[in-house]
Amino acid sequence: MVAHAAAVTPVTLPASAVEVRGLNKVYKGSGRSGPKHALKGIDLVIPRGSLFGLLGPNGAGKSTLINILAGLVNKTDGHVSIWGTDIDAHPRQARASIGVVPQELNMDPFFTPREMLELQAGLYGVPRGQRRTDELLEAVGLADKANAYARTLSGGMKRRLMVAKAMVHTPPVLVLDEPTAGVDIELRRLLWEHVRKLNRAGTTVLLTTHYLQEAEELCDTIAIINHGTVVACEPKRALLGRVDNKALSLTVDRDLTAVPDALAAFTAELAEPRQLVVRYQPSRQKVDGILAAVAAAGLSIVDLSTEESDLEDIFLQLTAGAHTEELARGAA
Repeated sequence: MVAHAAAVTPVTLPASAVEVRGLNKVYKGSGRSGPKHALKGIDLVIPRGSLFGLLGPNGAGKSTLINILAGLVNKTDGHVSIWGTDIDAHPRQARASIGVVPQELNMDPFFTPREMLELQAGLYGVPRGQRRTDELLEAVGLADKANAYARTLSGGMKRRLMVAKAMVHTPPVLVLDEPTAGVDIELRRLLWEHVRKLNRAGTTVLLTTHYLQEAEELCDTIAIINHGTVVACEPKRALLGRVDNKALSLTVDRDLTAVPDALAAFTAELAEPRQLVVRYQPSRQKVDGILAAVAAAGLSIVDLSTEESDLEDIFLQLTAGAHTEELARGAA
């Protein structure tokens, strides 16, 4: 008889790492304070394998959303699934699919990094033979500090240890809540490199940050939340394309005292005697028309550069009025 190998059933991966539908959260309040509607019908899909940015002003609802995903806050109503698992139907399985790096550095100062990761792995039920303590410490650059007390670590080391702690159970989804808040530029760069490495290895990363440059540098998809609602959620390139403004900076071959008449049809200014800055809308005007006008003025271009809209422009445009409304409520 010929022995046939048992058929291996392929693992079906979910299309979405996180799916949120109609999510509401209302805090009841007490005394004079009425109920607070922190999340208002949130719909959000985080694609599997993405490096997803969640942005918003203070009080927009980011922390509430993350705490619901982590199982720390109960939602009022709506549907949430993590890695294809409904958080209501199978809460423990859903929590096992996510690792959260909080903004606060919460760790026992008298534990060593190795002890801390071993304890965390035990809490998640990871068998001793399957724990990756040394591998994780090596990955975050703390192998040489494995047996040092946590209180002796620098702020940057503690931040990296928090990332390792969130990864002890190998979750497919990692949430980083303001991971580089208060750290120096060099450490920020090292953390960025580590986050990219995790993402390339297949981990879906959800990043919240107040550093818009950080989100623009790292993320492939970005959602912006304001007053408990999602005001934008799309690929970064599409989001950046929302603001139809560019600036063309031209260095010419001689000193000027005013903007040439040939450029009267454009929004142009003389920044320096030999530098013209022309602001235009790419959807309505072409660069070759600007260059032709410069040539018609009898000028030769020595150098040129363009400046595009960045994420800060989009963020301010989509959250305009949030600060004003907060001030108004405070004065009422």
